[in-house]
Amino acid sequence: MDLRLTPSEVAFRDRLRSWLADVLPALPGKPDRDDWPARRVYDTAWQKTLFDAGYAGVDWPAEHGGLGASPTEQLIFLEETARARAPYVGANFVGLLHAGPTLIVEGTEEQRARHLPRILRGEEVWCQGFSEPDAGSDLASLRTTAVRDGDHYVVNGRKVWTSHAEVADHCELLVRTDPDAPKHKGITWLILPMDTPGVQVRPLRTVVGSSEFSELILDDVRVPVANRVGAENDGWRVAMVTFSFERGTAFISDVIESRNLLEETVAIARKTPAPGGGTLWDDAALRRDVGRLAAEVGGLWSLIRKNVSEAQAGMIPVQGASVFKLKFTESRQRIGDLASHVLGRAALAMSGLPGAHMVEDRVNTLSFTIAAGTSQIQKNILAERVLGLPKEPRWT
Repeated sequence: MDLRLTPSEVAFRDRLRSWLADVLPALPGKPDRDDWPARRVYDTAWQKTLFDAGYAGVDWPAEHGGLGASPTEQLIFLEETARARAPYVGANFVGLLHAGPTLIVEGTEEQRARHLPRILRGEEVWCQGFSEPDAGSDLASLRTTAVRDGDHYVVNGRKVWTSHAEVADHCELLVRTDPDAPKHKGITWLILPMDTPGVQVRPLRTVVGSSEFSELILDDVRVPVANRVGAENDGWRVAMVTFSFERGTAFISDVIESRNLLEETVAIARKTPAPGGGTLWDDAALRRDVGRLAAEVGGLWSLIRKNVSEAQAGMIPVQGASVFKLKFTESRQRIGDLASHVLGRAALAMSGLPGAHMVEDRVNTLSFTIAAGTSQIQKNILAERVLGLPKEPRWT
């Protein structure tokens, strides 16, 4: 494992730092968190800025319009943009990190030519239509059906937690095309244009007051067979490709944010009076908790760099993605609890008080152990596929 930066990687980092220092002060203010039409405009404008500067799709192959950066350069990009507090991908999340990479690997030439340039330029926003109200964490139990009718599939069903559906142009959609096959074998991955007749979007209000998730109702929606990604009934395998991107990259920037959150928590503790005199930072138990969490964040960053080093050497760190996702999301919950403890009564308000953004972060991160595969799912993956333990018995 070699974690040292080469001269060319140092030069890449320095150019990126200089560019960020020039461009970030000129950005407009962020829209309200629940104004997703305005947030789409903001997020896609940032994506266009990245594209014009040559930083769009830093992890995408050059032949598909990306930067073609090495895994280490990808990590540098994520670290530097998070440290500089540059805008995150936002509404571009599904297209850039899920759908686009999946099309690169599994899509046809026509599909790649149609969608990849638009995703990179911020002209096309995607949502994810995987989860369903009656499937829970068992995605393979999905019931949304797609019946072949000539050159189209006729789709009926419901999806839930459909990320960014209210502002999306297309949806990466999983449907059941063979109801008689074993549940993992009868699924197909489709590209659904969101303006197709029969598509109804019902926004869902989250606990922090935003509406980036929606319920998706599909009533006799006709999707061209040409929009199928991969073979019919091979959608589960294609979805695993999508998940590999989601679980491998989705939380890297959040590790840097965790480091920032810990530093903010310490700064507040150092200046907040304690009931018995002194400051909260005088509490040895608090300092111990901060030290333990800082060590966890440091260990997670080392795991990221190890995975990147393996990828650069041609290895596929499959188990590393699940280990990272499991450990990070649970550590982030504890960081939020610590921040809330330091804030005291101010932790009851998500606006109007100093540290309100930390409260919003705490509430928002409650979903981290659920999103992209629950902690229980990750433990099963590690137990069965990495450690080789037997599957849990099914009780009847």
